[in-house]
Amino acid sequence: MTMTAKAKWGRFALLVMGGGTIYKLANLKDVFYVPMQDHLGLTNTEIGLLLSVNSIVATALFVVGGFLADRFRTRTVISAGLIGAGLLGLYMSTFPTFSVLTVIFALLAVCSDCLFWPALLKSVRQLGGKEEQGRMFGFLEGGRGIVDTIVAFSALGIFVLLGSGIAGFRAAIITYAVIDIAIGILLFFLLRDSSETPSVEATEAKQDKLKVFEAFKIVAKLPQLWLVSLTVFMVYIVYVGLTYFIPFLSDVYGLPTALVGVFGIINQYGLKILGGPMGGFLADKKFKSSSRYIGFSFLALLPVMAVIILLPKTSNFTVAAMIMCLLFSVIVFSMRGVFWAPMDEVGIPEEISGTAFGIASLIGYAPGMFGFLIYGAILDANPGTTGYYTVFMIMCALAVIGSGVAFTVARMARRKKTATMAA
Repeated sequence: MTMTAKAKWGRFALLVMGGGTIYKLANLKDVFYVPMQDHLGLTNTEIGLLLSVNSIVATALFVVGGFLADRFRTRTVISAGLIGAGLLGLYMSTFPTFSVLTVIFALLAVCSDCLFWPALLKSVRQLGGKEEQGRMFGFLEGGRGIVDTIVAFSALGIFVLLGSGIAGFRAAIITYAVIDIAIGILLFFLLRDSSETPSVEATEAKQDKLKVFEAFKIVAKLPQLWLVSLTVFMVYIVYVGLTYFIPFLSDVYGLPTALVGVFGIINQYGLKILGGPMGGFLADKKFKSSSRYIGFSFLALLPVMAVIILLPKTSNFTVAAMIMCLLFSVIVFSMRGVFWAPMDEVGIPEEISGTAFGIASLIGYAPGMFGFLIYGAILDANPGTTGYYTVFMIMCALAVIGSGVAFTVARMARRKKTATMAA
């Protein structure tokens, strides 16, 4: 491996570390859904409301984040987001009231989705060439999965060690917060300005001449951006539903809290390790198109969900239910691993990619504003299997729509490629 390649993958590893830590606090429900109910006294709807507030603020600030990503150094923006999230986590560990938790979840969105995420996406795109965009974003998702899993199992281990009660839950939150702060400081000192890709200086010179409103105007006139954004939207709204496999196994199959936590780590984090790289490899090597891969993957979700719904709800089928839920999730994570790769397929100009990612994130991640709230309200209004079946059927319907959108993007990318070759 050449020094240039080592530097490239070294920078990538640092970015993965940040990407695998910053969302832990805003997504406590992934591992500690039941403890949030038990020790914070939250209902499904209230948990959904916290997540919706987080997503509303994130969505409102994604475009601002894209602007910041185009105009400030990566280490400054990313480190500020991580350290800020960690400080908020330390305050969250005091178990404040629901109204204060609402403010905390809003501010976590500022740190992660405004300061951190658009800068991360832009950095990863710049690290990979045109022929490896699927793999770079796939490895990002897979690498985040490794970091996610290690950090989450560490927090769960502390939770169990301290008796799986309120003290353990508080210690788990503090663990997440301290890791965020530590990684933020580490990135600030190791992700030096000189670690930017060689083309960044030239790119930033062009950006300085490009006024922010002109950038928005250019991006807004790109129909391919809106279709890619809608593809991300459809993947993400199905992804939101994965959270409810966790209480589903607890309520319907009677899994104990600790085992539900283990499942949650595997379901929400561990599968990134497999799903992200798998999606990147298949998209680049087999399907030759990330958008085509996403379209077929949406369709593959339907028979898996059919089995989940039809399995008998007895303890004899608990393992089978867990396996099918994990299979559904790994397909979704394989799509998440590549759902930004079509940005390059459809020809989004790199010099405005930060702004483009900001606008696309605003649309793509919008389901977080209402998905958790709607799904949670459905479960509270329809206790037992009826509520879960309703949520799962909605996810299937959305997958069908998503496949149509993804195939439309694939056709657009194919026409662009044909036109480029003809020229």
